[in-house]
Amino acid sequence: MDASLESLCAAAETAPLLHNGQHARGRPPGARPLQGQVAPRQRLQRSQPMHILAVRRLQQEDQQLRTSSLPAIPNPFPELCGPGSPPALTPGSLPPGPAAAKQDVKVFSEDGTSKVVEILADTTARDLCQLLVYRSHCVDDNSWTLVEHHPHLGLERCLEDHELVVQVESTMASESKFLFRKNYAKYEFFKNPTNFFPEQMVTWCQQSNGSQTQLLQNFLNSSSCPEIQGFLHVKELGRKSWKKLYVCLRRSGLYCSTKGASKEPRHLQLLADLEDSRIFSLMAGRKQYGAPTDYGFCIKPNRVRNEAKELRLLCAEDEQSRTCWMTAFRLLKYGMLLYQNYRIPQQRKAVLSPFSTPVRSVSENSLVAMDFSGQTGRVIENPAEAQSAALEEGHAWRKRSTRMNILGSQSPLHPSTLSTVIHRTQHWFHGRISREESHRIIKQQGLVDGLFLLRDSQSNPKAFVLTLCHHQKIKNFQILPCEDDGQTFFSLDDGNTKFSDLIQLVDFYQLNKGVLPCRLKHHCIRVAL
Repeated sequence: MDASLESLCAAAETAPLLHNGQHARGRPPGARPLQGQVAPRQRLQRSQPMHILAVRRLQQEDQQLRTSSLPAIPNPFPELCGPGSPPALTPGSLPPGPAAAKQDVKVFSEDGTSKVVEILADTTARDLCQLLVYRSHCVDDNSWTLVEHHPHLGLERCLEDHELVVQVESTMASESKFLFRKNYAKYEFFKNPTNFFPEQMVTWCQQSNGSQTQLLQNFLNSSSCPEIQGFLHVKELGRKSWKKLYVCLRRSGLYCSTKGASKEPRHLQLLADLEDSRIFSLMAGRKQYGAPTDYGFCIKPNRVRNEAKELRLLCAEDEQSRTCWMTAFRLLKYGMLLYQNYRIPQQRKAVLSPFSTPVRSVSENSLVAMDFSGQTGRVIENPAEAQSAALEEGHAWRKRSTRMNILGSQSPLHPSTLSTVIHRTQHWFHGRISREESHRIIKQQGLVDGLFLLRDSQSNPKAFVLTLCHHQKIKNFQILPCEDDGQTFFSLDDGNTKFSDLIQLVDFYQLNKGVLPCRLKHHCIRVAL
C-alpha cells in the first residue's frame, strides 16, 4: 500500500504545472495555453468616443498583460482557483456542513457511581477512557479500559481501544451498561507471548522457529494460518447439557470435530464465526449456565441482545487455557489493529518523554541489589547476599522509627496514632472484603505478575492479608502484628522483617521480592466517577 501511494505522489510531482497550478495533462487536446488567449492591446485615439464598459475591459486586458509578463509561479492551491471558478471562496459559496452528532453515554464505576458523558459519534473507547481519567483525576498509565457488562446474561468484555462507543452501545440491551475499570493484562501478550500460548495448543501451517517475535508475526500476518487446538466443554444450543469436544480456532472461525481429535474437513463443524461475533468472559458460569468449570467464556453474535439460547458457551480446564483461547480470538479477529493500539501509547510516551517527569521503574530487569557500605557502590550478584541486604534494610527502617520515638516525636506505632489507620487512605487497601471478592477484583483487573491488594483479615481482626497474582494464580499472604520492646510492628515472614506500618511494608516489597514469589508491581484500584 505504501509503495502504491509513493508511486502516485511521484507521478503527481513530475507532471508539469500551468500558471494556475493545474497539471498540463488535464488540458483537452488542441487547447491553447492561457498566454495565447490574451488579446494584444489596441491603439485608441484620444478624440474617439469611449464607453465606460470599454474602459473597464481595457483595464482588465492591461492587467492580464502585466501578469503574463511576470515569471510563471505554480499555484499551490489549484482547487481554490481554477479557470472556471472564482479566485477566492466566498463565505456563502460552500454548503453548510452537517453538525457533528452527539450522544450521551452513561458509565459506571466499580462502587456503583456513574457519570453521564456527552461524546461524538466517532469517539473510540480509548478517547472516552482518557476523558474519564482526566475528569476523575486519575493517573493515566494506559491500563484503563471500558467494559461492556451484561448482567442478565452474565457476560462482560473489555472494549478494544479502536472500537466506536456509540456503535457498541447500539448492540446492547437496556439492562447492559459500560464500566470504567483497570485492565493490566489488556496487551500483556505482546510483552510475554510465550506465557499466553502453550506449545501444545498452537500449530502452524508452516515450520516456525518458536521465538516470541515469530509467534506474534504469525498471528498478525494475515497470510499465515495459525491454529489453536484442544479440548473444550461446549454447551449445546437450546439445551442444558455440556459436551467435551475437540475444538480448533482458525481465521475462518471456530470448529469442533465430530470424530475424536480428527481435523479432516469432513469431520469439522462450524461453531461460531469470528467476523460477526465478539468474545466475552462468563462471570458466574456454574450458577447461571451449569458450567463444569469456573473458566468459561462465550462467543456472542452481534445480533443477539437478550437471547441466551443463541450464545455459544464454552469452558476450559484452567485459567491459562481460557486466556489462550480468548487472546487468540482477539488476535485473529483484529490483527494489526491490536498492535497499533498497543504501540500508540508507547509512541506518545516516547515523544513526550523529554518533557515529562521521570518515573522510577520497578520492573524486574531495571532493579538490582546494591551495596553502599563502602566508598563506592557495587552490584550484589550473590542471591544469598542480596537476601541478607534486604533483611538488613528492613531492620534499618525499624531502627530509624525507634530513634524517632526516643527523640520525642509521636510514636507511629501506638494504636491510637495515625499510622494504624493511614493505610486506609491508600488505593491498594480495600478494607473489609472477603477472599472471594478479592480474587474477583484481581481477575477483573488482569492476571499479571505483581498485581496485588491489601485487605482486612476475616480470621484475625488484628491482621491483614496481601492478595497477590503470580503466574496467573492468586495467592494470599497474612500480615501479622508482632511486638518488640513494647512496640507493634507488621511482618510477612514471622517477624524476620518488621515494618512500623503497612505503607512501609508495601514500599519495601515493591523494591524487594523477599519471601514473596515476585515483587509488588500493580495495585488494584477502584475509582468513584
